[in-house]
Amino acid sequence: MAEKEIVIYGNPVLREVSEPVDEINQEVKDLVSEMAGTLKKAKGLGLSAVQVGVLKRVFIVDLSAVDINETLRVFINPEILETNGEVEIEEGCLSFPGVYQKIVRPEKVKLRATDLNGQVFEMEAASFIARAALHENDHLEGKLFIDYFSSMAKSLIKGKLRKLKAAC
Repeated sequence: MAEKEIVIYGNPVLREVSEPVDEINQEVKDLVSEMAGTLKKAKGLGLSAVQVGVLKRVFIVDLSAVDINETLRVFINPEILETNGEVEIEEGCLSFPGVYQKIVRPEKVKLRATDLNGQVFEMEAASFIARAALHENDHLEGKLFIDYFSSMAKSLIKGKLRKLKAAC
């Protein structure tokens, strides 16, 4: 399985808004395949196209490492339709190696997206899948999980962020 390089914090592409996918062609399928390989190698749970330097509205979530009933899920041109509840859980991000922080996100999400076969679907999710989908969807909007950190939490990781930026 081919892989791509994960974009690390400090790269300005992470703050850009991704463009919609116009057509699900071989290029998009290859991108998803490369993202899946990248995610597996990184041992992550989710990955957006922007995290591999591609400004397209695509993200994947694979929770099979934490739930044997889960498989790779592909979300193309996702739209968050509604959210409910609120829960605080520790979160990390492949673009921020070694940075973890408890953040508050909605507990449940309803979203609409297109799969690799071009089929539009709606999904209601809670728990890890909701958190992962919201996290990855934020990436498509140029929003990062550090944007949810309190000012105190940001000041505590300032040195780590500076090192990540310098390595970029």
